[in-house]
Amino acid sequence: MRKSIKLGVSAALALSVSSVAVMADIKVAFIDPLSGPFASTGTNGLHQFEFAADYLINQNGGVLGGQNIEIVAFDNKISPKESLIQLQVAIDQGIRFIAQGNSSGVANAITEAVEKHNKRNPDDRVLFLNYAAVDPALTNDKCNFWHFRFDANADIKMDALTDSIAADEGIKKVYIIGQDYSFGKAVSAAANRFLAKSAPTSKSSVTNCTQSAK
Repeated sequence: MRKSIKLGVSAALALSVSSVAVMADIKVAFIDPLSGPFASTGTNGLHQFEFAADYLINQNGGVLGGQNIEIVAFDNKISPKESLIQLQVAIDQGIRFIAQGNSSGVANAITEAVEKHNKRNPDDRVLFLNYAAVDPALTNDKCNFWHFRFDANADIKMDALTDSIAADEGIKKVYIIGQDYSFGKAVSAAANRFLAKSAPTSKSSVTNCTQSAK
């Protein structure tokens, strides 16, 4: 995950940062859970972004003539509604790069809000850097130009995983335990689809179980 974030941050910022007005620092808003039951996941992601910005960019002279990258943390409590509030706060502070990865539901809310903002403000656009929200819909039917995802989506991951399951003759049953929202449903659908293709007979017993997010 660390390698993915390092490469993704570098590539996305390198492609887009040239359009930013000259300033002391180029700020990236990190909008993810920093409190509550998912705080450890969000905090881990925050530290990796901070490391990537400092080690890959700032310690190597920065960008655009020596500007540094600053990661600014916003706690969204893994709530789509709170995420939109924090997104607006970040935009009001002049931040034009938004990073998020925990919860495809949150990512969906952010990508829609970013697209609307950019249509209304063509001279003040925002770029959404999605590092881990992997619902395939985000880059398929809900894809927009300002959403940059640098992680494999759920379909890609399940395609590889089910190939391995199908090749193991000792596996007779598969239990899918996932979240009862967009990401969990996407994983379940992909698992059933790819298992049916890779092992149409030997892995015919697939049980789907869902759990609500707390």
